[in-house]
Amino acid sequence: MKKHGNRLKEFGENKLEDKKKESIIIRFFKQFNDFMIIILIASAIISAIVAKLEGNNDYIDSIIIVVIVVFNAIMGLIQEAKAEKSLEALKKMSAPIAKVKREEKIVQIKGTEVVPGDIVLLEAGNFVPADCRLIDSYNLKIEESSLTGETMPVLKDSNVILKEDTSLGDMVNMVFATTVVVNGHAEAIVTETGMHTKVGKIAKMIITDEAPQTPIQKKLAGVGKTLGVRVFINMCFYIYNRFNKKDISSRNVYDISRTCCCSNSRGLACDCDYYVINRCY
Repeated sequence: MKKHGNRLKEFGENKLEDKKKESIIIRFFKQFNDFMIIILIASAIISAIVAKLEGNNDYIDSIIIVVIVVFNAIMGLIQEAKAEKSLEALKKMSAPIAKVKREEKIVQIKGTEVVPGDIVLLEAGNFVPADCRLIDSYNLKIEESSLTGETMPVLKDSNVILKEDTSLGDMVNMVFATTVVVNGHAEAIVTETGMHTKVGKIAKMIITDEAPQTPIQKKLAGVGKTLGVRVFINMCFYIYNRFNKKDISSRNVYDISRTCCCSNSRGLACDCDYYVINRCY
């Protein structure tokens, strides 16, 4: 048992890490730590300055932009809360106990004490305690909806040899942490535990918010930077003409400010409606 204790120290406990708790105020202000949000706030300030310089006290544009920014922050908080609930749900699906074979003896241990190299015995109704390579299986079916979203049980086969680039849903010679044995029985050797498992990597993305950007998010980020430069250049022309007492319309400043709002994905629909209606008017 001593070597298993050493492995436990080396690899750590077989459990998912907790997300660092922060107050709702700190989380709210963190929603503004984004380039697109900064562009939105700059647009609101620009619109307010222009309205003040022209003396018409028309702050509707600034108010609408601020409302959209606050709405975005609230939506961000809601999404974070949902992500935390998802993490808690994953933790609840971790196996509380596991039956393993150590030193030719079958023992029952806590799920957190499972280490790489352990031989795990799986039976119908068990949660899989860690990512494992099947050694022997008999009519083994695993429900993997927590990982793949597929509700139909997957038939596993220990004799199959797969390529390295095989997708997760097709790894029939592997079983993964938090999945459920619905039929059959098997023996498997633990390959990964804790945050190194497939579900652990998902939990890490939730904790650190490191999910890869979608193509549309990448394009919107590029558009936002381009529009930010346009706002800056337009304001420079406006201020220059203002100080030189030249007659210049602030229409472009307003238009670019609103376009910046439209480039934000969550505020897209409501601000596009506002922009189109205002332009038609």
